[in-house]
Amino acid sequence: MGDRALRAALFAACALLLAACGSTVAGTPRPLRVTDVERELVTSYFAALNEAAGRGVSEQHELLADTQHPDFRDEDCELPKGTIKVQPTMSTLRLDPDWTPPGEDEHPRGVVLVVAVTLTAFQEGTEIGSQIGSQHIVLLNGKAYGFAPCAA
Repeated sequence: MGDRALRAALFAACALLLAACGSTVAGTPRPLRVTDVERELVTSYFAALNEAAGRGVSEQHELLADTQHPDFRDEDCELPKGTIKVQPTMSTLRLDPDWTPPGEDEHPRGVVLVVAVTLTAFQEGTEIGSQIGSQHIVLLNGKAYGFAPCAA
């Protein structure tokens, strides 16, 4: 075997070894998307919140306390005096991995999602205001958590 043939054989062997070291994954890369399970958890969160509002202030406040993200429970939070109904626009639901709650440096544990909502406030059954904005929901251990609308 000549010098040239030996080099060619070594080059081919090295090329095969390098190719074997790399890994390929079948499929097409896509941006992360909200899954159907995550979408259902968010939908159920808002349905429960609105059902609790229909049962009264204390029921809704209890649900808000139970679904407050465990890393951001604040005993000084004064909830609104009435109830709120929240209508999410689910077509706007998206991941928001960089979000932190206002005034906080920590990112919540879990999958952070944001959705556009229409929030309507009621006192003693009378609508007192409506606002369009966005609301963050965090999915953690198979449960949806929010951030209670504390009165300022």
